[in-house]
Parts: sequence; structure tokens; C-alpha cells
Amino acid sequence: MKLFQSLTLLLMLSAAVLGQLLDPAKLLQPPTDTWPTYNGDYSGRRFSTLSSISASNVKSMTLAWVYRINPGQGGNTTIKSTPLEINGTLYFTVPDHVWALDARTGRELWHYAWQSKGGIHIGNRGVGVYGNWLFFETPDCHLVSLNLKDGKERWNTEICDLNQQYYASVAPVIVKNHVIVGVSGDDLDIPGYLEARDPETGRLQWHFETHPQPGEPGSETWPNVEAMMHGGGMTWVPSTYDPELNLIYLGTGNPQPVLAGKGRGGDNLYTESILALNPDTGKLAWYFQPSPHDTHDWDAVQTPVLFDAEFNGQKRKLVAQASRNGYFFLLDRTNGQHLLTAPFIKTNWATGIDAKGRPIRNLAKDPTPDGALVSPSSGGATNWPPPSFNPETGLFYVSASRSYSIFYLTDLDDKPEGWGGVDRSLWSQSQVVAI
Repeated sequence: MKLFQSLTLLLMLSAAVLGQLLDPAKLLQPPTDTWPTYNGDYSGRRFSTLSSISASNVKSMTLAWVYRINPGQGGNTTIKSTPLEINGTLYFTVPDHVWALDARTGRELWHYAWQSKGGIHIGNRGVGVYGNWLFFETPDCHLVSLNLKDGKERWNTEICDLNQQYYASVAPVIVKNHVIVGVSGDDLDIPGYLEARDPETGRLQWHFETHPQPGEPGSETWPNVEAMMHGGGMTWVPSTYDPELNLIYLGTGNPQPVLAGKGRGGDNLYTESILALNPDTGKLAWYFQPSPHDTHDWDAVQTPVLFDAEFNGQKRKLVAQASRNGYFFLLDRTNGQHLLTAPFIKTNWATGIDAKGRPIRNLAKDPTPDGALVSPSSGGATNWPPPSFNPETGLFYVSASRSYSIFYLTDLDDKPEGWGGVDRSLWSQSQVVAI
């Protein structure tokens, strides 16, 4: 009898634990009763099939509850994360902090506070979840794993060097048994990279640097090894994933020095690029570069959105990006073949489109000591707020901005450092654009 009772209790406990788990199948389909990743699912479309809220009744929505965060004295209170919703619980972040709330009432279930050693607290994109475990990055370069149920820390591990002015802010993406993490940092001319970590232990599985190694294809797009090895290309927005092709897709940030390009002549691969990587090995499958040799801080990190559609009468597996430089890019996601480039906002920095589908830079719009009037501003024609794609309308929706800045070159040395210049924003107008 005692054995039967023990087995019954064990089964009940197992069922309770399983009730806390994130079902991996939820990641492979459009979200309905859950929002388990930064973009809702792996595709980056941010599309839901739910229809209870519509254009006819949205005016009747009323406030249900408010929760006021308290990150402590001097803490960043701006929520830049996308809350995850799993089994009736919301999980969201600001730098150094994670909260779990009851989605119906707003009641706090738990709050985790990381004891920070510093770093840039510009924002945090959110958490990633694997089974019953949660993962998030900290400004002082750590990846932290918590229990989903109670917020207790499981482990933490360093993923970048705070002394080199790196910081970490991206929402981890979990693909199979890989926790995909990225880094940020623009101040000390440091290389960007992407890593995969073991969800059980935090152990490094692979490390991919967003520049070629000396002698590899792409290294010819840099003037020398020193410039290439300190060339930027940060990875601060979550990637997307195609399970059939087994490829992750991500955008990379600006080259460094940020506004001064004299010491880094060439296209500067793989900065400002859309990359496809194998999540099991970190090996590069293909790349496309929306902004060769950028001198305006136009990170091409915007979400690469995955969908299938006809193009020129042929069914294709597509990936699309509305890039910060003001252009929309459509590629075949199986091989990176360029299909279409078109402006989605008015700009003045390019003179046309080259044979590879890349905007041709107007050299007169590079930063100068006297200043160059450029559109868009350094904030870009869009930024980190993600786009969405509706497969029912076939439209790609972008939070966009028409804007102007004056870009000044301040470091005239043959080997400029840091930012190498400044920009002054003059005017901007926010828009919603459907492509």
C-alpha cells in the first residue's frame, strides 16, 4: 500500500512538473494560447491566429491591471523586452531583473535581481525558455539560468569581457539543446560574435565571430588583419530559425570605428549582414550584406522574418528584412540568393542598387568635418522594434521613421578609434509602413 501511495505521489509530482514545462512543439507553429519566444515562434512573423480581438471591438478594450516595476535606486525602468506568456504566466525583464506575473491578475509570482558589477544598462530584450528553465543576459556579460517555476538561480557564466566594454542585452534563443546568445559594444573597436551554450550547464558549445579569419573568403573586404579583428558586427537582436533547413538567421551590427571608415576600407564583412548559420556547429551557410562599409551606425540587426510565398510565379522559401538603412531586402533563405531590394522610406544616402542587390553608397553622404546631411538619421529608418508579417494579407509591417541627421567626422587620423565622429538629429516622423 505504501509503495502504491509513493508511486501515486511520484506520478502526481511528475505531472505537476510537466505542467510547468514549455512544450517544444509550441515553437514550431503560430502562437495561439502561448507566446513562448521573443517573436512568438521561430519564424519571426509575430503573427497570431487568434481572432477574438478585431477592428470592430478593439475600442471596447479596458484596462485590466497595472504592475509597477521597481528595479531599485538608479535602475533602468524602461521595458524593452517582449514578455513571454507560458501556461498563464508572463516573464519579462529590464537590465539585471526578471519578473514572473500572473497574466490574468498582474500578481507578482517571483522577482529575480542580479547583483551587477557594471556594464551598459541601455536595455534588455527579454528571456529565453527551455523546458522548465529560463535564460537571460546581464549588462556585465553574464548568462544566467533560473528555474521557471520559482526564479531560483541554477547557474551563471561569463559570456563576454566587461573590461573590453562588451555588454549583453539580447533575449537568448533556444534551438534544440543550444542556447544562442549574442553581445553588444561599440566603444573599444572590438569584434562581435555569436555563441551557443549548453542549457544544462552553460558550457560553451561553439563560438562564431562576425568577421572572417585571416586568409578566409571575406577577409579581402578589410584592409588588414588588425582592422578586421577589431571591426565590430555585434549580435544584439534575437535570431530566427527554420527547423526544416536547420538554419538560424540573424543580422549583425555596424563596423567599428562606427562613423569613421578611413582605417577600414572595403565592404567590412560580416558586419551589417544577414547570416545563416548551422545551430549545431556555428558554421556559416551563406550571407548577404545590406550595408557595405557603413559609416552611419545603421546596424542590420533587424529581425530576419521567415515565410513561404510565390515570387515570380515560383514557390520559394523566403527571408525578409526591413533594414535600418531604409531598404527592404528579400532573399531565398535556402541559399541567400538575392531576389528584391526596394526602399520602404525616403532616404538620400544611396545612388542606386548594385548587381548584388545592395544600395550604392553616395560618398558625399559620409561623415565630414563640416557635417553631411543624411536621411535616415543614426536611429535609422527602423530600429530594434520587430516587424511582423501577416500570411493572410501577404503584408510585411514595419515601425518606420523618416528622419535626418548631420553626421560629423571628428577623428581624422589614418587609424581612427572609437566612434570617430558624432551625429546631430534634426527631425523625425514616425510611421507604420506596410510592404
